[in-house]
Amino acid sequence: MPESFVIGGGKKLKGEIEVRGYKNAAGGILAATLLCEEDCVIDNLPLVSDILSLLGILEGMGAKIEWLGKRKIKINNRKIDPARLNFDEIKKSRVSVLLIGPLLGRFKNFKFSHPGGDKIGLRPISTHLLSLKELGAEISQEGEFYKFRAKKILGKEVVLREFSVTATENLMLAAVLAEGKTVIKMAAAEPQIQDVGKFLKEMGVKIEGLGTHQIELEGVKKLKGADHRIIPDPLEAGTFIIASAITQGEVKIKNVRTEHLDSFLTKLEEIGVILRRAPGELLVSRLPKMKAVKIQALPFPGFPTDLIPPLIPLLTQAEGRSVIHDPLYENRLNFTQELRKMGADIELVDPHRAFIFGKTPLWGSRIESWDIRAGASLIIAGLAAKGKTVIENISQIDRGYERIEERFQKLGADIRRIKG
Repeated sequence: MPESFVIGGGKKLKGEIEVRGYKNAAGGILAATLLCEEDCVIDNLPLVSDILSLLGILEGMGAKIEWLGKRKIKINNRKIDPARLNFDEIKKSRVSVLLIGPLLGRFKNFKFSHPGGDKIGLRPISTHLLSLKELGAEISQEGEFYKFRAKKILGKEVVLREFSVTATENLMLAAVLAEGKTVIKMAAAEPQIQDVGKFLKEMGVKIEGLGTHQIELEGVKKLKGADHRIIPDPLEAGTFIIASAITQGEVKIKNVRTEHLDSFLTKLEEIGVILRRAPGELLVSRLPKMKAVKIQALPFPGFPTDLIPPLIPLLTQAEGRSVIHDPLYENRLNFTQELRKMGADIELVDPHRAFIFGKTPLWGSRIESWDIRAGASLIIAGLAAKGKTVIENISQIDRGYERIEERFQKLGADIRRIKG
């Protein structure tokens, strides 16, 4: 039965909350375990539906998974068979695309379906396919399926067509078992790529350039098992920071890596959010009046595209006209029609840009989550709105946030999950 969130707005958030593991890093790291036939131990796994689905796909192919704790697993991929891929599950989640690189590196011959994910715009995997072809892959498409074949995977210099995070990861993972050295130019530098690269290093791969736009790695014949703890989720941290600010609360965010959020935090301070930093922590409050800003999503270390939607409700409470520009996804901002139902004054200039006019009171309404980050935006708006907000289609939110209502409840929010 479908579930919804019911939110009674207007309560200030107070207390402490700890950031959990980064979903986007966990996907690449779990995919990387396919390259190794020894045991790997992965800790700080986020228990979100996208990651649980990926674990199910791996188990379906023959992975042996033992839970060592609530968020800690031991995984062994010695007996993997890509012919047992669950295509129905692959179609539900974008993170499944990261299986292509390691499967190509290890097996050279398999079939894969087009991955699913958020409906935030055209998300072709052409950059993935073109870069993998340069390593020696032969790729054909039959309907909604791709067939991958390769006699050998050979390391070489590859220039990506765009700063694609998942294409960078897939190319890295395919190149691990390649013959020779691979140089990836125009590589993305996001924290999840750095974490996947760190895990590969722990398994014995020589990698240079993580965190830059040129990554170099030497192919190896065999990897060893490794223990790894996934980094904290910067997007979850950003969501909690914004929620605290919009409710005029005071919340301590624990287990946060501020170096992964430099541009975001700088922009929040420009708006009027007060951030008191301590090692691994942030104490969040805000000024009585906030001001409008201009924001453009950019590759890391720029402003994260996934924190554009959660920030929009906060900008409705700032004085003046804010400008949002997300050049990557042409449907990223379409969900703002749900915020307009709550009284937000938002004008879509074109598919990539929006004006947000403030300060505007928000009112409770019945609205629908379109994707993970749009859902987070609606929760934030509901926490600040007067009256009752009902958010439908919250399975989208569960893909990226683990029982988010329970975590906000501990901060004093009036939010509950209901069936039907």
